[in-house]
Amino acid sequence: MRKFLFWLMPVLYIVAGINHFINPDFYLNVMPPWMPEPLLLVYLSGVAEVLLGAGLIPKQTRKISAWLIIAMLVVFFFAIHIPMMIKYYGVDVKWFWISVVRLPIQVYLIWWAYKFTRNKKVKNPEVHSA
Repeated sequence: MRKFLFWLMPVLYIVAGINHFINPDFYLNVMPPWMPEPLLLVYLSGVAEVLLGAGLIPKQTRKISAWLIIAMLVVFFFAIHIPMMIKYYGVDVKWFWISVVRLPIQVYLIWWAYKFTRNKKVKNPEVHSA
């Protein structure tokens, strides 16, 4: 199961990033109106997701990619997801609840990325304390 989860996260970000180019209208609809150049930001975030997802694979770039994913998710949380929830509050019940459900998912994704930042401690059974 651990191996599956290890590979799931990079695939998730790579596929999500590619989706920014396949379905940019979806992402444009959730962009707050105050953000400049929304289409450019959709494409840039897609590139970031692909690169950071791919960066989780090699051990040499895993930790920095995970920290950058955490930073990206925190920015998305405050710049995209909360404004989206506010936008739909009292206007569109379906999209409001979708945006509400996305908030804990975002927190989970941050926690999951954090797990990629930790060094695995190897227990050495031959070392005994006196």
